[in-house]
This record gives sequence, structure tokens and C-alpha cells, in this order.
Amino acid sequence: MSENMEKVYDVIVVGSGPAGLTAALYCARAGYEPLVLEKYIPGGQMVTSNEIENYPGFPEAVDGFTLTMNMKKQAERFGAKQTYGNVTALRLDGDVKILETEDGTVYRAKSVVLAPGAAPRTLGLPNEDALRGKGVSYCATCDGAFYKDKTVAVIGGGDTAAGDAVFLSAMCKKVYLIHRRDRLRASKSYEKKLDKPNIEIVFDTVTDEILEKDGKVGGLRLRNVKTDEVCEIAVNGVFVAVGNVPATDFVRDILDLDENGYFMAGESTKTNVPGVFAAGDCRKKTLRQIVTAAADGAVAAHGVEEYLS
Repeated sequence: MSENMEKVYDVIVVGSGPAGLTAALYCARAGYEPLVLEKYIPGGQMVTSNEIENYPGFPEAVDGFTLTMNMKKQAERFGAKQTYGNVTALRLDGDVKILETEDGTVYRAKSVVLAPGAAPRTLGLPNEDALRGKGVSYCATCDGAFYKDKTVAVIGGGDTAAGDAVFLSAMCKKVYLIHRRDRLRASKSYEKKLDKPNIEIVFDTVTDEILEKDGKVGGLRLRNVKTDEVCEIAVNGVFVAVGNVPATDFVRDILDLDENGYFMAGESTKTNVPGVFAAGDCRKKTLRQIVTAAADGAVAAHGVEEYLS
């Protein structure tokens, strides 16, 4: 175990998505010394977005990587520090909070902002995990280029699924958008964008099986939820966009979570432990967008400032 017990940070931010980076920025500007612990890469799910049109201040849209790097540089400009570490254990009682990462490194802080974000929800099909990376993907902007001039399916009906279908239509020969309901949940702004000759929307339909061919995705077995009619379509890839699961397992026995694993932290972002705040997609809320995650980060930083003073 690597331990640096003499160093106590004012605040440690777990996660460097828009919530975490904004919290770090606001804490640093308030004169505190924040340390951001990032599990993989900065940006969270934001960094995988090819085109973000609804974040204020970018009338011509912005890609997720650019927005992530801008947020990161802005926080660092005011003194925020970032290092990589997957937090696996916490001791949050007392005035000094202790966080331990996967490699055994121990960090101490007077306050903590938890912004671990969420991970894509899977379909739960038998061979889904075995075919991950072999035709099954959860990130169209990451893997879409592998399917140039091929046929793919996007499963889901929200903004992410609609955006993925539009993005993939620019490079793929055919895109099926498969949704279990009779209308999409995506915002109306996608209606015209989805009106493309190579996008086919399949309503009232669920995927019963991902078909394998030569060790890769070869097709889908679909079922109409109203008629129970079953059919098969040939696809080279399937992009799953059916929501997210909050990355909160590491605090399940420590902090209050709802039945779906989201932090029970209100608009103040305060958790049930003093000095510990939850921000972003991991928090129970009505809308999960980049702008609301950033807002959470600012509110959490204000809570940190009040708590430390």
C-alpha cells in the first residue's frame, strides 16, 4: 500500500467528466486545492460524443473531446491537479476522508466530490459480452469507422440512440434504429436528421438474440412486442444505446443510493455524509445532460466551500 499520510487535500474529486471538472474549477477558483482522480480518461461519456449541439456557447456545435480538453485546461489554469486512480475503498467518517485506489495508493481530503458518472447499460443477452468488440459496441463515435459501407443496427430510442444513428448513417450503407416503443423518446430536433434514405426505424421491436457468424456479429433476431412476430436481419455491427448504469458500486454500503444505484443527493448535491457531495449523472435527477452535470459540479463546489469554511 502506497500511503502519503502527511498530505491532506482540501477536496478530492472522483471523476473527470463535466461534473468533476467543473467542481475542480470552482473549488480552485475559490482558493482551495482540488485533486481530481480519474479512472480512465478525462471527459467521461462526454468525450465519446462526436457532435454536441446543446451545450451553451457553441452555436456551431462542438465535439466531446474538444469540450473535455477545454474544461480540463480551464480547471488546471486555476490550480486543479489530476492523477489517475480507480477508487475502490473509502472511509468517510471523521474530519479527514480517506480514499484508496485499486493500486493501493491512499489519499486524504477534508471533503470529497463524487462524480463517477455512469456506464452504458447492456441488453443482458446471453452472448452479448462474448461479442463485445466483435460487432457489439456501446460507443458509435469510438467504433463507427470500423463499419464503413456496412450494415449496422442501433438499439434504443433516446437522444443517444438517435444521435448514433445519424452519425453512423454518414459512413454506413444501412442503419436500423430499433426501438421497443411506438415512438422515439428522442427530442424533436432529431426528426429531420433521421429522415435519411439509409436509416430505417423499426418500432415496437426488441432484440431477442444477437446472432453470431464466424466469431463476429452476423445479425439480430427481433420480436415485435405487439404481434410476437419474429424475424432476423443481417447486420455487421450493433450499437447499444439503452441508457446507463451509475458507477456507484464502490460506495453501495457507505452512502444512500436509490433502487437503481443513483446517489440520493438533492439539488444541494449533499449526500448523507457531511463533507461528501455527489454530482453529475450518478445523482438521482430528472435530466442528465452535460449542462446539468456541469451545474451539479458548481453546486457541489459551493457546498465544499461552505463545509470547509
